[in-house]
Amino acid sequence: MIKGYLGIDIGSISTKAVIIDADNNILASSYLWTEGNPIGAVKKVLGELEDSIKDKDIKIVGVGTTGSARKLIGSMVNANIVKNEITAHAIGTLSIYPEIRTIIEIGGQDSKIILIKDGIVVDYAMNTLCAAGTGAFLSSQAKRLGVDVKDFGKIALTSKNPAKIAARCTVFAESDLVHKLQTGNSKEDIIAGLCESVANNYLNNVARGKKIETPIIFQGGVSKNIGVKKAFEKFLDTDIITDSNGHLMGALGVAILAKNEEEVNFDFNIIEKDFTTTAVNCGRCPNNCEIICVKENGRLIDSYGNRCERGVISK
Repeated sequence: MIKGYLGIDIGSISTKAVIIDADNNILASSYLWTEGNPIGAVKKVLGELEDSIKDKDIKIVGVGTTGSARKLIGSMVNANIVKNEITAHAIGTLSIYPEIRTIIEIGGQDSKIILIKDGIVVDYAMNTLCAAGTGAFLSSQAKRLGVDVKDFGKIALTSKNPAKIAARCTVFAESDLVHKLQTGNSKEDIIAGLCESVANNYLNNVARGKKIETPIIFQGGVSKNIGVKKAFEKFLDTDIITDSNGHLMGALGVAILAKNEEEVNFDFNIIEKDFTTTAVNCGRCPNNCEIICVKENGRLIDSYGNRCERGVISK
């Protein structure tokens, strides 16, 4: 029997999961859209993973969750560790690239920078307030231009004169894009300009004041856009690493962390169970915390959100 460790990264746009062995080899992985339903997305991901390993003698003994819905899904899957995205991404990346000093990560709706020295995170920053310069931003512009966002990168590389497009704000960027179309800029130059604006926006906002050192790795869904990668290489004047599993680094990292915790009994039959959440305002002190209650088949299994003991809701 092989001991397996499950890591789940639940974001606002996508949900990623991996099963690894004791040597951190990825035995199975899954990636799909969250579509505003993290519980449903995790059930689908678990179904894909179960199908991938059904002919293998693997027993899941560790489960970790990370991402924006990590607490909710941690309760659902009885995780033995729930960790923030910064730590998870750093651990996952360092397990493959131990010499990395800077992680550039741009996802569907947020972005982050992680600075590492001697294998330890020494600084980081996140942008979660605006979608400008993220995957959602690029997808909306691709739709406006009538182009598949998957083709953005290769189209951008054909441009000889990238258009100057401000990406500090999605509204301004769209206005700028329309203006460039009306003044006769080619679609190729506009797409290249959008790619460069994403890199510029990141460096001037998320990475502002940060000392970016090499080696650098570019992760997240946007890292698959060769046009944005080339833009970063142009502005930073250095080669940047990308990895075909770059979108899985958070899930990989939290799976690795789960190996260091007490073993749990995990069963894929949770896919068949009914999970619901309700919000309750405590009202027992001026904080008036909103407490999230998680129920499995109608039975309370967890609650969180309280800032003091008066908000504890017993199972």
